[in-house]
Amino acid sequence: MADDMQDFAAEVRAFLDAHAAKAPDRTAPVWGEGDDSMAYFSSLPPEAEREHVQRARDWQRVRHENGFGWITGPTEYGGRGLTPVHDLVYDAVESEYDVADTGVLSVIGLGMIGPTILAHAQPAIKERWLTAMYRGDAIACQLFSEPGAGSDLASVATKAVREGDSWVLNGQKVWTSVAQHSQIGLALTRTNPDAPKHRGITAFLVPMDAPGVEVRPLRQMTGGADFNEVFLTDVRIPDDHRLGEVDGGWTVALTTLMNERATVGSEGAGPVAAALSPDHLSALMRATWTWDDRALRARLAELLVDALATRYLNTRALRTLRAGGTPGPEMSVSKLMYGQNLTRAAHFVSDALGPRIIADTGQWGTYAWSELLLATPALRILGGTEEIMKNILAERVLGLPKEVRS
Repeated sequence: MADDMQDFAAEVRAFLDAHAAKAPDRTAPVWGEGDDSMAYFSSLPPEAEREHVQRARDWQRVRHENGFGWITGPTEYGGRGLTPVHDLVYDAVESEYDVADTGVLSVIGLGMIGPTILAHAQPAIKERWLTAMYRGDAIACQLFSEPGAGSDLASVATKAVREGDSWVLNGQKVWTSVAQHSQIGLALTRTNPDAPKHRGITAFLVPMDAPGVEVRPLRQMTGGADFNEVFLTDVRIPDDHRLGEVDGGWTVALTTLMNERATVGSEGAGPVAAALSPDHLSALMRATWTWDDRALRARLAELLVDALATRYLNTRALRTLRAGGTPGPEMSVSKLMYGQNLTRAAHFVSDALGPRIIADTGQWGTYAWSELLLATPALRILGGTEEIMKNILAERVLGLPKEVRS
């Protein structure tokens, strides 16, 4: 296994050496120079956002053409048929290179919806969408949450009524990330209002260009519009776009949610990991002349201990994967800690910077952190609220009685 991973890492490095430059070191500040290491959270104007999405698609296509577009996927759909550990090795090596951020593709579409299509879609739909998604041709969004169904996802009210070989969908979805860029959406609908709420749901793939689909952006306090509300008005969907059984959509939803917790909860490489790194935060304290503030140093120590504990939790899940098993509640607990750690990091930095956090001065470590501070509340909600994660922790780790369900 170790030799196989070393050979794979060498293959990855050879590919990246041929197609990308090494990433610059962003941990050592030079006061007066801009810091864009937290640019993942920045709000781009529409034209710049479209260019960002196109760069992500272009890089995903390069990956796919060289055998790294879907490392764990079946070979018949353009994958490599390798293990999740190979995927992690690739991510670790790629983090050393200056490549396009593919989060707009991978976090939801490739990380959550792709595996759900693979598990539950009919063969023709797998052929139609999986290769397109992992090649960068198609982006997918998740049409789950509604104004009255967020944490209580099983309360979805969007209706799907069967008419011959098709279904007609009517309803509203909200907080839909990347809907404005997507070609396909995974929707949960109510198909049997008389059944218990978990048993009357059916899942469908909805082409986002279908007549009756309307996407409206939701402006955030960061200034961006990463989320959307989506209105479905008499949207006609062929039955072959149904995922799983009629009224069996909750099983489909659980497949997506399990992958969501793993995707959102893992603190890997990239800007979020940099935000919580000892080098980055201690360098920020030195750059802002707060290194001798003992209260801040104590808070930094506590934060780094919790971040380290989260990483060890993810390492435990990785060992389970290496042994051929499926991680249990670790991913939910990791997601809970991830949101809390990132929130604490944002507040720590705001105290270290003081009023400089609101000034776009171009100085190292300033402006991007203000956007992180405004964006962190979303991290405590998306991928499952903290309350839901605590319920999972209580029931599956502490063995407390389960919450009563209708």
